[in-house]
Amino acid sequence: MNNLYQLKIIILLLTAVLALTTVARKLAIPYPILLVVGGLILSFVPGLPTIRLDPDLIFLVFLPPLLWAAAYFTSWRDFRANARPITLLAVGLVLVTTAAVACVAHTVLPGLGWAGAIVLGAIVSPPDAVSATAILKQLHLPRRGISILEGESLVNDATALVLYRTALVAAVSGTFELNVTLMDFFLAATMGIAVGFVVGIVSRWALSLTEDSFSEIAVTLLAPYIAWVLAEQAHASAVLACVVGGLYIRQHFSAIVAPITRIQARAVWDLLVFILNGIIFILIGLQLDTLRDAIPSSELALLTVNGLLVSATAIVVRLIWVPVAAWVPRFLSPSLRARDPMPPWSNLFILGWAGMRGIVSLAAALALPLTTAAGIPFPFRAEIILIAFMVILVTLVLQGLSLPLLIRSLDLNEDSNIEHEERHARERAAMAALARLDDVAAEDWSVPDHIEQLRVHYAHRLQRYVDIETPDTKCTKVAAEAFRRLRHETLTAERLAVIDLRDDGVISDDILHRLEHELDVEALRIGVGELRVSSERRSKKP
Repeated sequence: MNNLYQLKIIILLLTAVLALTTVARKLAIPYPILLVVGGLILSFVPGLPTIRLDPDLIFLVFLPPLLWAAAYFTSWRDFRANARPITLLAVGLVLVTTAAVACVAHTVLPGLGWAGAIVLGAIVSPPDAVSATAILKQLHLPRRGISILEGESLVNDATALVLYRTALVAAVSGTFELNVTLMDFFLAATMGIAVGFVVGIVSRWALSLTEDSFSEIAVTLLAPYIAWVLAEQAHASAVLACVVGGLYIRQHFSAIVAPITRIQARAVWDLLVFILNGIIFILIGLQLDTLRDAIPSSELALLTVNGLLVSATAIVVRLIWVPVAAWVPRFLSPSLRARDPMPPWSNLFILGWAGMRGIVSLAAALALPLTTAAGIPFPFRAEIILIAFMVILVTLVLQGLSLPLLIRSLDLNEDSNIEHEERHARERAAMAALARLDDVAAEDWSVPDHIEQLRVHYAHRLQRYVDIETPDTKCTKVAAEAFRRLRHETLTAERLAVIDLRDDGVISDDILHRLEHELDVEALRIGVGELRVSSERRSKKP
């Protein structure tokens, strides 16, 4: 019966996730925010079961694939190009935020020692990779800003967790050694990077051995968990292990698997990340029910105020640090100032405002031990957890909900070379195809006419992208959009015709699926993969 009860809880959570996500898309707001709010509302519904979030479940089940996926979809080129601001945010800002929050917490919570205050600071200092990728990918930010925020969120967890564990040891045992802390930090980071590389290399080797797409997808699903477990066994940074492994596999995945594997793997991973993200964010909101039971009602109002003070401290410190960290290196290095001018204030403000905390902070707070080494209760444990929850709630809802409005109202400096890079890539691809046709033309082909047809096809495509920047070009954005609409109509006609053949019993479902898949791939290629067949078209024969 217990298993059936747990299954009912999972079904209830997934149903709530799907419903709230649908509402969020209708309202055009990032779905993680509505899921957190929905979880908060559900926590007040009488009769609903109390769901306690196990931190081990977060660290061992949820985080490995989510970090791996976030790293996989991060551009290594952009990550390297923005290594300086990423490091200043992922290391410098985490240290400064931890210190500032510790000072505020030590002041507003009389009796809280410095070790406990630093624990709280380390818990709430890092913006969350899961929150960042789930929210930012739905917003139209400049590409460099997204690269910096994603890179920061991937690395800062490692810094914060090392600080957290060090301060936790001091709080539990009452001892603290700075040189040991620094050594542990560098050893954990180095070992975590090494584990990530090893897992990435082995995964690449395993992918090259099999030609079965399902086995290849299974390798990608197992790799993050293997990286996490090996890093934990080696007392290394499991976060960095997953980040490095995901970045490494991303560089080689396109060359070692077939196209069908990439399409299927993307679908599997998109669904997995969506489900894990949805459950995580709604669980964050649901934790209010358990926190209310842990804190006396007479103390809730004061703790709420303290939580708001800590939240404001974390937000203000970031808003100050971002422009200072952008200005100081340029002030000290004239060559850097000439090579990389100071970004507009609007871009810096958005970068400073996008500091949403998330599941890592909550899991770290819930993982606090119940007692110290002396056997006494861990001081201010319930208060630390509630304040951490407040910071997560304020940053996710307040900052996350206001980001779309701020981005629309501010004149952000958009990257102008994105379309140029895409045109260049398409031009080079067409040139490579023409070169390959020249290479195979000398071979004995039974259908030489096909070579000429392909040569004409790629010559036309190359001409299209070479001429796109000329003043008299016909390939404007309007013309390109008109072509996509027309192609969508023809693909829709083909798809409906094949469906009618299946419905009339002329072809089997296997043939339908095969032809439908080809049409779907073509739709994705030309950029109409998200368009649906209208109800009017479905009711008519082609």
